[in-house]
Amino acid sequence: MTSQDFETQVQSFPDEPGVYYFVAPDKEILYIGRATSLRDRLKSYFKDDLLHARGALLVDIVTRASVIEWTKTDSVLEAIILEANLIKKYQPHGNTDEKDDKSFNYALITAEDFPRIILVRGKDFFERFPQSEIKYPFGPYTNSHSLKEGLKIIRKIFPFRDSCTPYEMKLNKRGEFLVPRPCFNRQIGLCPGVCSGEISKREYAGVIQNIRLLFEGKKTKLVRKLEKEMYSFAKHQEFEKANEIKRKLFSITHIRDVSVIKEDLPEHDKKASPPTASADRRVVSPRPPYPRIEGYDISHIQGSNTAGVMVVLEGRHMKKSDYRLFRIRRKGINDIGALKETITRRLNHSEWPSPDVIVVDGSDAQKRVAESTLARCAIKADVVAVVKNERHKPEAVLGNEQLISEFKREILLVNSEAHRFAVKYHRKLRQKNSLSR
Repeated sequence: MTSQDFETQVQSFPDEPGVYYFVAPDKEILYIGRATSLRDRLKSYFKDDLLHARGALLVDIVTRASVIEWTKTDSVLEAIILEANLIKKYQPHGNTDEKDDKSFNYALITAEDFPRIILVRGKDFFERFPQSEIKYPFGPYTNSHSLKEGLKIIRKIFPFRDSCTPYEMKLNKRGEFLVPRPCFNRQIGLCPGVCSGEISKREYAGVIQNIRLLFEGKKTKLVRKLEKEMYSFAKHQEFEKANEIKRKLFSITHIRDVSVIKEDLPEHDKKASPPTASADRRVVSPRPPYPRIEGYDISHIQGSNTAGVMVVLEGRHMKKSDYRLFRIRRKGINDIGALKETITRRLNHSEWPSPDVIVVDGSDAQKRVAESTLARCAIKADVVAVVKNERHKPEAVLGNEQLISEFKREILLVNSEAHRFAVKYHRKLRQKNSLSR
């Protein structure tokens, strides 16, 4: 496929997560990959430095391919799962020629009364685990970090057992039942209570089934299953259980996989060009340092417990030591006013490093208030605004087009992290106020 052929297809590629396939003229799938942005990732295959950046194998695949196909997903996590399932199904030589099965990663559900979910390297999977001990294997996964981060997201929605010992009813010397001691993961909500006897074998089997459906890429079937359970609980007036499932449904359809997105960040400075001298002996400097990007967001419910936050990306990494919380003093529903207060209070701290880029959640109104606040404080920084659609997913980014083109991945990461942090702080304020009443 030539770059001219690609130009005719590029407009159809969505700027959303998904899986893509390079397909040969005889319909053979040559390579399967996944991306946070299908459009940006596929553009990278047609740059002049492809051989240097990706190697001869990928150059051969791009040359042989006659068409690129893609499947859009709702989240990066779903793209990771779909990619693994398709690689296992089609075994494209572009994915398997450079690695054997022992180099990949697998997620295993064990064959026990209360199954564990564990992550293993391919070598351990084939050498340490007899087939009788494994009920469901999932993989191969090409990136261990993404798999680990993805499983963390799944575990927050569906807590599971990994290493604790299932509870058994035992008597002490006085003939009294021993009080079970919950494991650490149970105390932080990542274990459903297998070790403390809080969940039955049948109930836990339902949890495992939900996780299995996610790993198999059957999200629609999982959603229908949970909706059916929710309506059944509501019909029998078990509203607490119905609300719990409602929260899980919301989490599944609004997965915020910030940590997974980090794997797809472009490495701008990985191979910086050395300075070169021109004919008049002047030195041309390399690209400027990676900018300090600060993200801001506001969270509240009907104007109560309004929380403002700042998150920071610096040197290609989220710098959590520079995160800041702002309890908004003004009352009532006023997102613009709350954002202005947050940025003003942040800029009053001259001892903090100055931002190069500020990311706000909203539209032109939020962008203008950030710009006016910066101008009033005599701070020079670019401001970009991330516009969301009705599903609260990024639809557009407003601001300096060159900056957005170069750092769009980072901008979206910072915006997503700011939203997560703001919601977390708002919940903390709400819980604190409810306990004090």
